[in-house]
Amino acid sequence: MRVNRVGRAPGRTALALALAGLAAGATAGAGPAVAQPKAAPAAAPDCSAAYRIEQKLSNGTTWRMCWRHEAMAGMILEDITYQPPGETKPIKVLNSAKLAQIHVPYDDGSEEFDDLTSYYFGDGLENLAAGECPGGTIRTVKVRFPESTDTRNVKGLCTTTRSRGHAYRMLNQPLTGGQKLYQKQGKDLLVYAVNKVSWYEYITEWRFQDDGTIHMNVGATGSLAPQDYDAADGQGWPIGKGAAAKALSHNHNVFWRLNFGLDGSSKGRIEQYDSKITPAAPGQRTPTNKTTRTKVTKELAGDAKNMRWWRVVSATGKNKDGHPRSYELVPGANAKYTGRGYTKHDVYFTQYNKCEQYASNNPLSCPAGHTGKSVDKWVNGETLKNPVVWVNVGFHHVARDEDQQPMPVHWQGFSLAPRDVTAMNPLTPAELADANGRLD
Repeated sequence: MRVNRVGRAPGRTALALALAGLAAGATAGAGPAVAQPKAAPAAAPDCSAAYRIEQKLSNGTTWRMCWRHEAMAGMILEDITYQPPGETKPIKVLNSAKLAQIHVPYDDGSEEFDDLTSYYFGDGLENLAAGECPGGTIRTVKVRFPESTDTRNVKGLCTTTRSRGHAYRMLNQPLTGGQKLYQKQGKDLLVYAVNKVSWYEYITEWRFQDDGTIHMNVGATGSLAPQDYDAADGQGWPIGKGAAAKALSHNHNVFWRLNFGLDGSSKGRIEQYDSKITPAAPGQRTPTNKTTRTKVTKELAGDAKNMRWWRVVSATGKNKDGHPRSYELVPGANAKYTGRGYTKHDVYFTQYNKCEQYASNNPLSCPAGHTGKSVDKWVNGETLKNPVVWVNVGFHHVARDEDQQPMPVHWQGFSLAPRDVTAMNPLTPAELADANGRLD
């Protein structure tokens, strides 16, 4: 049993949960958590300077956003815009992005935790040492636990830049002869915070690439819970000398909640793509691979399959080639846990509802007749006019000797890749700017 959840026992009263629901709307600076942003042209983030992040990367791309902190979700990023070279104004991408749950069930069936909503994940924000944010800025965050009027200042949000290696490489060999090497090293804006929940420390990071890609990851580190070294239950992996101690295996099922606002509108559409390979017919050189598009017009609980993917398409914006802007969901490695209804699917698309903020154990007060407290209960066939995207990525942690001590970071997450956001690679060198489409 986890007995050291940030110094608090697991039990919570109904009053505490009600206060937490109210606290979900309380903000440290960027505006209410539950109000659906109005559609508006992309512009500078609507928050004060203390809560604004703006970074122009060395390749010319600028990312802008607001941040705020909540007692449950922790860090929330809002009003996220992307302005690559050649674009005269920022392109709105997301109204908001946040963690929506970290669900931790143990293999022996003894324990199960909702780290955000039962243990106030955000309240466990940790101070960062100077060496943890190399070349960047550590911002002070005012943390207020909802059962108290007390606040504490935490140096808990790092914004910095990181090199990621090649953005591209191409050896050009023109028909006229000669050759030229085009290569560019990529740069990312990195935003992250660390939250302690019992023995675990979670690194929540967002990486914003200069080519418009966004990576959302959670890394678990800290310590294995020593009270779970119990060989008597017959479960777990031997830790230490012999088999006297075994660490219980468990899952970390991490959910993210994404409220898109492409080009300033919340009325994007969802599309699903599936490809099917058919064996080659007589006389045919290779098998065929046919891709079909399905417009997702109703709420959906979706599952990843081979050659299946989804994209969120702008309702209003197009790139310079006249193609609708969109962002594609790119899943990471996933060990899906099927023990609960809300963990059985990889992605959920739901119609926006201000009370639907957490994927499980949702504590907010919802209108009469609203179904359930988990995301699987909210998929009821409603028409998707303002879709919210929920992504579920699982990790089955079977402990090993190398997990002590401290435990190396194990990561889980996914990416959002721009698809037709710009007419060409936003980092294209000037001398290749006319190489768009068919080359005659």
